[in-house]
Amino acid sequence: MASGWLVNAGHGCPWRASQSARPEKGKEQEVDGQKKLRAVIIGGGWAGFGAAHSLAKAGMEVTLLDAAPSPGGLSTGFRTAKGRPVEAGIKGFWWQYHNIFSLVKELDIVWPFTNWTSSSFYSSSGIQVEAPVFNELPRLPTPLGSFIYTSPYFRSLSLLDRLSAFPLVKALVEYDVDDNAYTSYDLMTARQLFREGGISRQLYCDFLEPFLLVTLFAPPEHLSAAAALGTLYYYALGHQQDFDVCWCKGPVAELIFMPWIQAIERLGGRILGGKYVQDVVLCSDSNRVTSVSAVNEHGDTELYEADVVVFAVGVKALQEEFAKEMGSVLEVDLYHANPFMPLSDKVVIEKIMNYLSQCDKRFGDTQIVDSSVLRYKEAVTLFGPGSHQYMASTKTSFSNLFIAGDWLKQGPGSHGARGLSQEKAYVSGLIAANAATRSLGIDFYANIIGVEEDEPHVAVAKSTAREIRQTARNLGFDFPFL
Repeated sequence: MASGWLVNAGHGCPWRASQSARPEKGKEQEVDGQKKLRAVIIGGGWAGFGAAHSLAKAGMEVTLLDAAPSPGGLSTGFRTAKGRPVEAGIKGFWWQYHNIFSLVKELDIVWPFTNWTSSSFYSSSGIQVEAPVFNELPRLPTPLGSFIYTSPYFRSLSLLDRLSAFPLVKALVEYDVDDNAYTSYDLMTARQLFREGGISRQLYCDFLEPFLLVTLFAPPEHLSAAAALGTLYYYALGHQQDFDVCWCKGPVAELIFMPWIQAIERLGGRILGGKYVQDVVLCSDSNRVTSVSAVNEHGDTELYEADVVVFAVGVKALQEEFAKEMGSVLEVDLYHANPFMPLSDKVVIEKIMNYLSQCDKRFGDTQIVDSSVLRYKEAVTLFGPGSHQYMASTKTSFSNLFIAGDWLKQGPGSHGARGLSQEKAYVSGLIAANAATRSLGIDFYANIIGVEEDEPHVAVAKSTAREIRQTARNLGFDFPFL
């Protein structure tokens, strides 16, 4: 191990560290004369703060460690050269983000979100389709509502192109009815699924591909079909209003995360930035983590003792209203953009404006008054074909070490939030906190709101598919639909 890291001292629970290491215990906290149990959360963001808040409400002594000077994950805000707020990544808040909306109400802050807004899809040929605010329209059975209400807004997709999506209904019904079905769809690419299903080229290029680029940040040929189907169902096809979205009226870091941090601190929690976690110390007898080692901004190693540990780190929106300024605020996210990484900010912006002008000619003579370019290498998770079997779950092989993040395993039996979403990250933090309190025998569990149940006709179709698959397996056949 590198100098300054912790090492096990053989059998039993003792440990030793380099001379530069020092314990960081903070104030001893007691409840009714008993020392509070300690939780160390590694990583900020929705998952980390979700776990920290829940464990603090459970009465634990909580310490959150994050490498960033101002913790907040990818929701941490930045400023342009002229002082305007900017965030990494477009952060919409969708209809099914029930737990995040509940959190904001719990924080008792000024409602930070806009009203529900319409959405549009553009290609190099211009605007392709607009989506109305579905929850303002009479509700129809899915996917009938989405099909009917968007029909007047399609600019180039013909009725036949849209009807070519009909074969996906079977896949959407059966892909997650059981683990075997999910695994089967996970092994194929989304592009393969669309090709074999007879999806028209126009529907693929003008809707399905851009939709997955926006929600899973990768083209269909690089995505698991199971992950793609889950995202399509969660964001668009599960219920008529699922595609409705609202936006934070300012930086998420300032309007939501700052009051959230204050709430955690009022409960006795500590949010510590500039802490680079290096290692965990194990008790070989009990298979438990006893402490976490982190290096501070001065290069000193600090030890944080723990009864439970939650890792809420990744695998490897701007929505500010400038009421007194003329013009528009734009945010452009580029994924699979490694060739852009070494380019100067000026060149990146020139290329982006060239792309935008191809979508809408009005961008051709746009004057840029302020800008910011943020680069994040390997900042998102790829749900590639066959990746499901390698993804982590909340629990680990260590009895008091838990994992949280939007990159965790999804599929049958998991919470309905899908893809790389803020809701999934937040929910994963709550699930990790519940697993932690359960492991310690603490009688406290965070309430987790599930996604809206399948509509009756969908539930019947899934139940039928499940029974057919089970019957086929009993007869010695596998995967009757694939």
